[in-house]
Amino acid sequence: MPAPGETLAQDAQRTQAGRWKMLLLALVCAAPVVASYLAYYLVRPGGGTSLGQLIDPQRPVPALAATDLSGQPFDLPSLKGQWLLVSVGGARCDARCESNLYLQRQLRESLGKDKDRLDWVWLVTDDGRVPDSLRPALAYATVVRVPEAELSKWFTADAGKTLADSTYVVDPMGHWMMRFPALTKDNAGKAKRDLQRLLRASSSWDQAGRE
Repeated sequence: MPAPGETLAQDAQRTQAGRWKMLLLALVCAAPVVASYLAYYLVRPGGGTSLGQLIDPQRPVPALAATDLSGQPFDLPSLKGQWLLVSVGGARCDARCESNLYLQRQLRESLGKDKDRLDWVWLVTDDGRVPDSLRPALAYATVVRVPEAELSKWFTADAGKTLADSTYVVDPMGHWMMRFPALTKDNAGKAKRDLQRLLRASSSWDQAGRE
């Protein structure tokens, strides 16, 4: 029979080997995502400045209390599997809100063949009724109610701003990783270039649709 000391040493070696295997597996899984972000930030085709602000550390999508517009529970983590372009605001949706939603839709459409890799999402932060006049324009959007107090567990506003003053980018793994200012006609072009870079950099591991 092996001596107790030998048994303990063997157990320690197996434990250490198991830890290294788990670490290696995690690195292999994370490598494509890390590589795509490095490609975005370090290899920028065409030069120019970025509109998006990188979020570090990234924040995974939490299981918040959410509902769809009919009042049925909505599983927020089910949005994982696609890039998301997210805006936030109250249901009344003033002129600035409407403009932001319109530009979200146009931005997605302008991505051509890559548009199916990006979903546009509107997170409504109150219990108000979404205007009937706005609903047809939201046919291709995902609209979910999330109380603002809950939503702040995932997104945070830029200094001196509210959540509605920004547009948020979430990667297919469900991590909030970038923040744009609210979309306008003046900055939509830069936002498009940022999204194109992200989609191009992640093309090796991300495909359209959810599993």
